[in-house]
This record gives sequence, structure tokens and C-alpha cells, in this order.
Amino acid sequence: MKALEFESKVKDNQILIPSNIQSALQSQKDNVRVIILFEDSDIYEDSIFKKATQDQFLNGYSDSDSIYDKY
Repeated sequence: MKALEFESKVKDNQILIPSNIQSALQSQKDNVRVIILFEDSDIYEDSIFKKATQDQFLNGYSDSDSIYDKY
């Protein structure tokens, strides 16, 4: 499997692909998988996400499930 890595910017909700990468993609005949990694910019947003995830998980918890907490 080949991997291409590059830094870019998002402009008008599109990722700008450098020309040297574009030429490598022109010969690609199969599907590609795009992986985007970015730096966390706001701890506050991260804590909101964690809280929402935890709340959603606990919504499925019932008092009858407490029997499992004893073991």
C-alpha cells in the first residue's frame, strides 16, 4: 500500500492538493482513502464533546443494570 502525506489548507471547504501529489493521483485507478489529522485548537470544545459522549452512553444505563456493579 502506498501512502501520500502532505500539508495543505482548507479553502472554500476544499482541501488544496499540491501539484506533485496531483500527478501521483492521476495514475491512480482504484479508490483512495483520505485521512485528515489536525491539531486540537480548543480544549473547551473537546470537553463538550467528551461530556456529550458520556451523557449519551449513560442514557442507555438503567437502575436494573446496577446488579452488575456489585461484582
